[in-house]
Amino acid sequence: MGRLITRTWIPIVMVVVAVTGGVTVSRLHGVFGSDQHVSDPSSADAIVAISPKRVVYEIFGPAGTTATINYLDANAQPREVDSATIPWSFPIETTVSAVIAHIVAQGNSESLGCRIIVNGVVRDQLLVNSHHAQTTCLVKSA
Repeated sequence: MGRLITRTWIPIVMVVVAVTGGVTVSRLHGVFGSDQHVSDPSSADAIVAISPKRVVYEIFGPAGTTATINYLDANAQPREVDSATIPWSFPIETTVSAVIAHIVAQGNSESLGCRIIVNGVVRDQLLVNSHHAQTTCLVKSA
């Protein structure tokens, strides 16, 4: 009998502790009222509609220029356009709260520019004059 008690006392204590803890937690839920959820629609915050953001990427330069263009789409996923004819533009419309707009282009001319327009306002613009010009524009939070 003594051997049985020495072998089973730890599991018995663990069961007693688990049951005691469960009973204590269930009683505390009732004391603090955490199980009483009352929904009052008049006290809820009004849902504010987010106005759509209109982002336009533009690449410009001399007529007849072609360029490789890399940009971030509305989900911040990279996209690439090979041998795009300049001038080039791409519109994005989204309702997400913040958009990162980034565009990089390299062309086969001596001049190349980029522009990012957000809701009709030019937010970034750069014109580069160099051999096989490369340009980049970035708007961190549109």
